[in-house]
Amino acid sequence: MEKKPQTSGNPSVSHMVENIVGCKWSMTVLAMIRSGTNRPGAMVREVDGLTAKVLNERLAKLIRFGIAEKTVFPVTPPHVEYRLTSFGEKFVGVIDEIERLQIDLDQTE
Repeated sequence: MEKKPQTSGNPSVSHMVENIVGCKWSMTVLAMIRSGTNRPGAMVREVDGLTAKVLNERLAKLIRFGIAEKTVFPVTPPHVEYRLTSFGEKFVGVIDEIERLQIDLDQTE
């Protein structure tokens, strides 16, 4: 499939899907944010093998694509939370459709 030229400064949604779905930890991080686990420390504790470095890289990617946003609370010690943007809510709908397609495919075998 040939990609159409972009008309804005935003990356194409197909590029986002490739980057998110094709990345080992991105889907896991998205699922945690979506389910309410929105603090980095809790995310690292929740998933064996997920390091703070990798988590920060994935969160930065989600922010860069406009899928997630970061809120920093001015307290000591620092308190940071992540949540899906309105675009992120729509984006995970695309991911849901991919999962439903896989379920349908698995049931036809």
